[in-house]
Amino acid sequence: MQATFARHHEYKRHRTLSLLAGIDRLTGKVHELLKDRHRSREFIEFLKLLDAAYPARTAIKLILDNHSAPHIERNQSLARHTTGRPLPVYLHAFTPKHGSWLNLIEGFFSRFARSVLRHIRVPSTYELKERIMAGIDD
Repeated sequence: MQATFARHHEYKRHRTLSLLAGIDRLTGKVHELLKDRHRSREFIEFLKLLDAAYPARTAIKLILDNHSAPHIERNQSLARHTTGRPLPVYLHAFTPKHGSWLNLIEGFFSRFARSVLRHIRVPSTYELKERIMAGIDD
């Protein structure tokens, strides 16, 4: 009798991407920034993107996920110094731990993952970026 070997397809994780996004409650527009990393530098870039998207006399209020809650003061300081807005950028991180439905972007991420990213296999992060951006534009 010949020996057999169980062969399993092993999932190989190449790289990840970080999607910073926010939804305008009034218009439904999604503001997104897709980067290779998730650091303060990328958060500052996202703040600048939001700053450019709204008139200077508009207050910007962001609800951050609970992951960012311990860093709220540092992030508030970054927001204050990054955008020279007459009206400041307000950062809030008070959504309940198990209340993701209260944060609009969490619902967007859930629908987006089920419709655009479900069961996909991509050979590169470039193609993944392209699919994500096309899905958001759609």
